[in-house]
Formats: sequence, C-alpha cells, structure tokens
Amino acid sequence: MIDVVSSDWLSENIDSVRVVDVRDAWEFDGIGHIPGAVSVPFDSFRSADGDLGMLPGRDVWTDLLSDAGISPGDDIVAYDDTHGVFAARFLVTALLYGHDSSKLHLLDGDYSSWNREFETTSSASEIPDATYEVTDATTSPLIEFEAVEAALDDGETVIVDTRDPEEYAAGHLPGAVNLDWRELVSDETRGLKARDELESILSTKGIEPESRVLLYCNTARRISHTFVVLSHLGFEDVAFYEGSLIEWEARDGELVEE
Repeated sequence: MIDVVSSDWLSENIDSVRVVDVRDAWEFDGIGHIPGAVSVPFDSFRSADGDLGMLPGRDVWTDLLSDAGISPGDDIVAYDDTHGVFAARFLVTALLYGHDSSKLHLLDGDYSSWNREFETTSSASEIPDATYEVTDATTSPLIEFEAVEAALDDGETVIVDTRDPEEYAAGHLPGAVNLDWRELVSDETRGLKARDELESILSTKGIEPESRVLLYCNTARRISHTFVVLSHLGFEDVAFYEGSLIEWEARDGELVEE
C-alpha cells in the first residue's frame, strides 16, 4: 500500500522516482522546489464535478499525469508544504485511478522540512514525454452511502471522523470516534510522529491494525492523509466515504452531537 518515505530516502533515490509538488504554481516557481520535481497543483485534481467523491475525472487525470511526464509504471513521491495533507490526496487519487500502490510514496514532512537539509531549486525541471493510462483499480477503498449505512450496523467497523474536535462535537455519525489528522503529525519535524506514538494514539481510540476502519470527513485531503498513515502502518482493511455530512442528512442519515 501507500508508504511514507524520509527525505534521506528521497535524496538517495531521487533519480529513479517521479517527484510531484502539489503546491500552487507560484510557490513552485517563486519559492523553489525539490530538484527534478514537477508541478501538479492541488486545485488541478480536485473537483466536485468529476467522478465519485472529489475525483477529477479519468480524462483530466490522464492529461495531468501525461503532461507531468508520469507513466503508469513510475514510482511517485508527492509533497506539499502543509505536513503532507494535500500531497496525500494526490496519492490517493492515483490509487483510485489504478496506479500500483507499492509505487506511491508520501514524503515524510514537506517542502520546508526538506529545505532544512537538502538543496532546492527554482530551475525548470526536465519533463519526459509520457502517456498516462488510467486503469480500473482491483479494489477501491472509496465507498458510497449505502455501504456506510451497513457499516454503522455491523458492530465490527471502527467509524473514524477525521475532522477537528469542534466539527465532531457539532454532529457526527453514530458511534464514530474522532481522530483529527493533525494529531498524527509533529509541528517540530513537520512529518509524522514516531511509529510507537502513532500506534498509541490510534489504540486509545480503538483503532487497531486488525480493525476494519471506515474514514469520513468533509474534506477529501484530511481523509486521504489519515488513509495514507494507516496504510503506512500496515492497516489492510480501510475504507472511506467522501460524501459530505450535508448530503448524509439530506439522504436521511442520522447525526448525533457530543
């Protein structure tokens, strides 16, 4: 599944991976970027009018990756400058459009953490010719309303709300536990907390590696970040719902307040 790699790992492997910067184009050009990185801004692959959830649509995704010089068999490392939450969305989008999960990597930390130890550049990156082809994923973690309803009643699934505590308190799915994605990252390193600390945080909320986990939120990037963290930690049965809670209530779904 999707993993998390260190700046040291990326430095050692930078010539054999495609590095994707999902910050705004002006940041990529004006502030600088990791050498060899290509710019695929977050807003270019986020859409409420594409496919299921917030996916941009197969044609849009095909054009974006082809223009970025990415081929279906490439190893991809994505980064942003916001602890990885936007970059995680790029990787989950790639997963949902059939990219091999073992070739998808999130940079631990972000541009600022890389910049502390390694060089950056403002020079244009050389982009190879590529034709990306979307394939159908063997299995998809993205589920719809009916599957969420069933999970609420099965007594086995851990329902996880990845919003902040105030949003959770105002209304959440019955039985859901709150896991703000920011609990998993370090302000000091800008990357993930240590593995044992992550496992402890999750365990206190009843989220164990053998659990069947269902994530939801009101922003796809927060779900995506938590999904990537769980994937990196070895969780094998993780699904997520990208419908908004407004949609949930409109379809007579129940919410409870804290």
